[in-house]
Amino acid sequence: MTVADSVRPTRSGRRSLRRLRYALTVLLFLAPSAVPLVLFTFVPMIRAFWTSLHQWNLLSAMKWVGLGNYTHLLQDADTHRTFLNTLYYIVGYLPLVYVGGLALALALNAAIPARNFLRGLYFLPVVTSWIVVALIWRWLLNPEVGVVNYLLSLVGIAGPGWWTDPSWAMPSIILASAWKDLGFVMIILLAGLQGIPQDLYEAARTDGAGWWARLRYITLPMLSPTTFFVVVISLINGFQVFDQVYAMTGGGPAGASTVVVQQVYDLTFRYNQAGMASALSWLLFLLVLAVTVVQMVGQRRWVNYA
Repeated sequence: MTVADSVRPTRSGRRSLRRLRYALTVLLFLAPSAVPLVLFTFVPMIRAFWTSLHQWNLLSAMKWVGLGNYTHLLQDADTHRTFLNTLYYIVGYLPLVYVGGLALALALNAAIPARNFLRGLYFLPVVTSWIVVALIWRWLLNPEVGVVNYLLSLVGIAGPGWWTDPSWAMPSIILASAWKDLGFVMIILLAGLQGIPQDLYEAARTDGAGWWARLRYITLPMLSPTTFFVVVISLINGFQVFDQVYAMTGGGPAGASTVVVQQVYDLTFRYNQAGMASALSWLLFLLVLAVTVVQMVGQRRWVNYA
């Protein structure tokens, strides 16, 4: 065995070297996204968790309280109400936005006049500022001078108080949210519809299947991966609802539309309880994570990737 052979890398050494080069190459390409993700997402999350273990008014020094903030929130009636309000919003918003988005996608997937123009028109609210949309709907749903109650009065229906009534404040926000997000759901589902092979529909028509049968046995099963994506994204966005609540009702009247993120905002900037707000943010994060994990596990039963 020569000296050159003794310093030559072994097969396992060369394999390890290739793996190292591959890992460094991957890290190099991921760095433009990974670095901001770490700096502006993971680091603030860790900082927020550390803050949640303290009592802090944003000005004086932090005071260690351990899990005291979490204990207080889990026993607090106002916190329970905000989580229930958030769930109320999701239960009303998710079916409305999905069914409406699916109906639009099915309609605009057909060969109809001005199809591209209508697609852009329905997508326009998605790129509009939430504050603008919320203020428009606040005016539309005004109990006294709003267009919606005026139209209802034309058919003999007395319009409700909408965002001024505790019973109708959350439905008002749900209507505005669904209207704004319909275009986003429509575009996602439309992309899924265009990915379904037309041969399946032609075979179904040959066998005499009607529109409802084709929707039930072809469209919905083949659209299930897209539906899963829409449901996950909509649920996550639903748990984080804030802009429209802040602009339309401010959490009122009498706390009827106060959601979790609204309470986080109030605890931080109105009551100077940053530690409590951070703890509530982490409780919300854990809830969203748990719901997402359940969906990821449950998708095996109803999502068809064939």
